[in-house]
Amino acid sequence: MVGRAVWMLTLIGWLGVVQLNPVEAHPHRILVDTDVNVDDVLAFFYLLKQNKREFDLKAITINTNGWNDAGHAVNYIYDILSVMDRDDIPVGVGGEGGILPNDTIQPNVGGYLPIIDQGPSTAGGCRYRQSIPPGQSGRLDVNTNYGLRKALLPKGNRKYVPLQQPTAQQVMKDAISAGPITVFLMGIQTNFAIFLMTNPHLKKNIKHIYAMGGAVRSTCSGNASSVLCGDIGNLFRQDSDPYGEYNIFGDPFAAYMVLHSGIPVTLVPLDATRTIPLDEPFFKAFEQKQDTFEAQYCFQSLKMVRDTWSNDEFYKEFCIWDAFMVGVALSQMRSLERDHRENEFAKLVYMNLTVITSNRPYGISDGSNPLIDGRLIPKFGVQKNGVHSGHVQMGMEDPFCLVKEGKGKCQDGYTKETSGAEAVSVLVATGAKRDHDSNSTRAKYFYYSFLDVINRPKKTERPNIRTQLPLHESVLHKPDFGKKLMGKALVFDMDMSAGDFVVLLYLLKLPVERINLKGILVSANGWATAATIDVVYDLLHMMGRDDIPVGLGNVFAVGQSYSSFTSLGDCTYISSIPQGSGGSLDSDTLYGFARALPSSPRRYGLATKEFPGLGQPTALDVWRSIVKSLDPGSKITLLTNGPLTNLAEIILSENTDSVVQDVYIVGGHIRHDNEQGNLFTVPSNKYAEFNMFLDPLAAKAVFDSKLNITLIPLGIQKQVSSFQNILDKLKLTDSTPEAVFAQHLLSRLWKLKQKHHRYRHMDTYLGEILGAVILGSSHPQLNPTFKFMPLKVVAEGDVSVIGQLLVDEHQSKMVKILSSVNPEAYHEEFANILGEQKKFAVVASFVEEKKIIGCPTK
Repeated sequence: MVGRAVWMLTLIGWLGVVQLNPVEAHPHRILVDTDVNVDDVLAFFYLLKQNKREFDLKAITINTNGWNDAGHAVNYIYDILSVMDRDDIPVGVGGEGGILPNDTIQPNVGGYLPIIDQGPSTAGGCRYRQSIPPGQSGRLDVNTNYGLRKALLPKGNRKYVPLQQPTAQQVMKDAISAGPITVFLMGIQTNFAIFLMTNPHLKKNIKHIYAMGGAVRSTCSGNASSVLCGDIGNLFRQDSDPYGEYNIFGDPFAAYMVLHSGIPVTLVPLDATRTIPLDEPFFKAFEQKQDTFEAQYCFQSLKMVRDTWSNDEFYKEFCIWDAFMVGVALSQMRSLERDHRENEFAKLVYMNLTVITSNRPYGISDGSNPLIDGRLIPKFGVQKNGVHSGHVQMGMEDPFCLVKEGKGKCQDGYTKETSGAEAVSVLVATGAKRDHDSNSTRAKYFYYSFLDVINRPKKTERPNIRTQLPLHESVLHKPDFGKKLMGKALVFDMDMSAGDFVVLLYLLKLPVERINLKGILVSANGWATAATIDVVYDLLHMMGRDDIPVGLGNVFAVGQSYSSFTSLGDCTYISSIPQGSGGSLDSDTLYGFARALPSSPRRYGLATKEFPGLGQPTALDVWRSIVKSLDPGSKITLLTNGPLTNLAEIILSENTDSVVQDVYIVGGHIRHDNEQGNLFTVPSNKYAEFNMFLDPLAAKAVFDSKLNITLIPLGIQKQVSSFQNILDKLKLTDSTPEAVFAQHLLSRLWKLKQKHHRYRHMDTYLGEILGAVILGSSHPQLNPTFKFMPLKVVAEGDVSVIGQLLVDEHQSKMVKILSSVNPEAYHEEFANILGEQKKFAVVASFVEEKKIIGCPTK
């Protein structure tokens, strides 16, 4: 015990010397590129708690083709930096540049797609990304930090704003051109590879690259479970590629370019991280030592991951991958500075490596490889019969990669030991070092450092969610309708586009005697990603309607998920949605206005054994609950403003004939005089409309059903879509909080449309309001007229025709179609309802919410 005490005092003294006497001359400047997964968050807190005079984090960029979605990720990073009092650090995300057919790389490529698939826009397929679930256990949980982000982390002052947000390439260039810098890569390496390809003159400023990623050798140790033993990679499914690790597999060509850049690289692969799983002794030690907010946040994050892990092997399978890489990197930087050459946390050896980007035989052209297919001169100067010229994996069920019995044969993303011309000498971590004290419960020495650093007190105490909003969890706003005679029971199915939130405001403002909004179903395969459901909760909270249930629908269109592993699937239709400006980046942030809304205590969450009631209800759960609550003989009207995925699921699993009165569908395009649809990202398909195209099989199921359908097609939407007129009407109405919010949002959409070609489709969101007005309006001059036509949906075939509506005289069922409406009355009705003073927002904004519950009266 005496020896242990002396060693501890010596170590504490050494840490104190490091903290008080860092290398004064030049702190290590650091740039981090991150996918903002939970281990990245731990890595950030660990890095930000270091002495800034020794390690100075200068910039952060976000890789957007992996585990996060850009809009959620950038605001998450802003909040982390705010709580750590580091709002000085620039954050870059996305960009609208593309790569042209002649190999020209435009400025500010956003990194939304792997380099070989990058075209002129941010819309595109998911060749590699389909290995990551878009819903639970994937991007949804990362974007929300398993529901904890909103519950525990306060909102910072910075936020994403369209056309003002710095791009990833801009932030990288600014940081690297300013002087010598070290780069930490904590995700897919697209951003950094693009930077190296476009700024070769700045490579001289990059001192070293530290990367977490890759898998060199299989790991079979005392800590390795039977599930992992023998595996090299870690993709959810080993059927097609047993060698890939997510950070490298997400863009193998980018990783190859980085590895072969000539810049010194230290790699921390799965081989090393698997020797330091988050074991139970460390977990218990962490549970007992949470002296700071950041320690509490990190522990609660790990606890939630453990409590929702898919099997009982959490303590053997989960690692704090990127946090360990940062620890190894900082130790190595210290060691090199002092010429010790010894790393505290990991065993390091040099290996000759390369990254496999395609599969033998080389020199073939089978339609899988954009670098050579259909090109006389291969792209980016690669050799026609070289290592990049083979078959490139097309997805998780690529027939080329599948083996009838056993694991797949593809090696895309494999960090492989090699020799000859392709070999690069890389310093590789092979394992974590044990604690100096053989009796310590923390078997790995890095654990000691992590707990010590994360629990150090900060010089400036920043607010957490409980100091920012002390009564946050206890304040729910639910109306008391007394003896009011409730009107038409309505369920609103939305895909969370900007127009849908304006529609929701309108529906909530209507008298309940006319429209009784019973529930909301969210389509997660449209313009916004699943985590944006939290914005729906916030808007309901603003309007005092925390009683309205919200159900989360499927993240895949019908037929797109893989039957053998339903968490994964293809993206044939949703790939038409831009991921950057004017697409999911803006929808997920409500074009920069999401953070202006008050923060609802309700949020996306996961059920655990400790809290089984926290789970997010599904769309089908909410539907069944609403049906069960109906009075005898009552029926439901549905309004759909997105793909028809939820409604198709209800039709296929429930008896809807007795409970559905009418269905109002906003979407579809009826071809007239060659008037084109709005599918601007699929030029070959001239006559489809997004809501039909995004899930054509669901649309077919709905149109083939016995439901009474009223269609609000694209043509009539275009006739009433005037920003000028609707904004003029809003200016004349009373300034209720919701009218002001709608005016600000619509004004921004109009200005964006005028400023940048990526926003040319903003009129679409105005048209989305029309269905709600037709359904709920009592305006005497609205004068809607209808016609009936037999319609069918093209649900199969070539992408150039999918999603189109055709008149089919053989159909016996007729669809009711809105053919005309008075635009003046439409705009007036919308503005008047939003300006109605009898019923308005309970909490106008997040700023007001902080005043109300942020400083409670004593």
